[in-house]
Amino acid sequence: MQAYPSSGYSFIIRLRYQNLVGMLGSITSCLGSSGVDISSIDIVESGGGFITRDITANVRDTAHGHACVEALRVLPHIRIINVSDRVFLLHLGGKLEITPRTPMNTQEDLMMAYTPGVSRVSKAILADPDKVFTLTVKRNMVAVVTDGSHVPGMGNIGARAAIPRMEGRAVFFKKFAGVDAFPLCLDSGGNIETILTTLRSIAPVFGAIDLEEIDQPQCFEIERQLQKELDIPVFQGDRHGSAVIVLAAIINATRLVGKNLGDLKVVLSGTGATATACARLLLSAGICHLVVGDEHGIIDKTEAASHSDRLWLRDNTNLDRLAGSLAVALNDADVFVGISGGPTATPDDVRTMGRDPIVLGLETYLHIQPEEFAGIARVIATGRSDYPNQLTTVLCFPGFFRGLLDARAPLITETMKRAAAYSIADIVQAHELHEEYILPSVFDKRVATALARVVAHEAEHSGLAQRALTSPTG
Repeated sequence: MQAYPSSGYSFIIRLRYQNLVGMLGSITSCLGSSGVDISSIDIVESGGGFITRDITANVRDTAHGHACVEALRVLPHIRIINVSDRVFLLHLGGKLEITPRTPMNTQEDLMMAYTPGVSRVSKAILADPDKVFTLTVKRNMVAVVTDGSHVPGMGNIGARAAIPRMEGRAVFFKKFAGVDAFPLCLDSGGNIETILTTLRSIAPVFGAIDLEEIDQPQCFEIERQLQKELDIPVFQGDRHGSAVIVLAAIINATRLVGKNLGDLKVVLSGTGATATACARLLLSAGICHLVVGDEHGIIDKTEAASHSDRLWLRDNTNLDRLAGSLAVALNDADVFVGISGGPTATPDDVRTMGRDPIVLGLETYLHIQPEEFAGIARVIATGRSDYPNQLTTVLCFPGFFRGLLDARAPLITETMKRAAAYSIADIVQAHELHEEYILPSVFDKRVATALARVVAHEAEHSGLAQRALTSPTG
């Protein structure tokens, strides 16, 4: 599989060289022939017949970056001063900080925010526990929880290594929906009860819990157990968020190619937690012909399921009782969805699909390179940000949680998720639909607002809202 330069591997190369005609051309030619994508060239200083420049370059991976720097070193009259990894620079000191919402400039401010004024607020909450939602951070605070046991592409990396990932999600919450979120990376040793006990204990501070990158089937059990015990929503943001984005992409792709959801034959490659979440939502949306498979082949009625969710997949998918490999399932199919852990669909497989095939590869599914399917699939969407139609949960979870918090809904329903998918899809108007535009950008400010509105109103409609909606987003 060919990898391409991206900002995920971005370096700043500071070099000094003789300020002679043709030197900069030699440098850029060297980098270009090495497969580097140069994004900027800046002068640091110039004088005495020498010039110092910073060259910002995107590469394929770390090894590619090192090789490109070594190629520069052999050029005459050039000295490499420093090489900085922009990704590591961005993470120095972490990506989050806590700042007060109220001024702390005078003695009076301190007396109201803390002793003695704060005691009156604590007594008010003691007398009426429901006031915790209006008088504390709880009303707008989400716990982003992981044990680092199931990180896409990395596996079990543990709690410490997972912190930067959860910080990133917390940043997205704030940036796109104004939700305060804090990473809680638990050193649980794979013990479910440790996670459950911890989250029961910290629940009073948070208005919702976002479970992330916890291995299966533990992730399902934690979600089920906590949802029964707590009065706040517990949501696997990445898994259910992926399901919402997949449904939104299918809705608009089928609008574009002139097909109906109920008539589609959809193939899911992968049988993990995300695949299960996708299957449940697609079926609830009216997609009846759904086939799920993994490296062992299509899940059929004859297999002995290893856990309850795989048992559910066995009993609720593959109505036509297909058997065999992924290639068998893809014959005459309308949609292929690649999910982490699933086998690869090849261009030859896609050629066997039905009219105007739709190929979707989630951000955790690395097998689909759009160039390989160009001219074969009618619509292609992947998790990559440098191609059209990015399938990313960032489109979903900030606005979804915003709606849950606005309505103070204690539960998440399939109806909320379907409404969320349609709200995302509807951002792209019918006259705007195009093979390269079936999903809005993550930077489209309408997305989180629209999604929050429909989630909050679905909560109200179902009787789950514990707060009256007084504005478009609650």
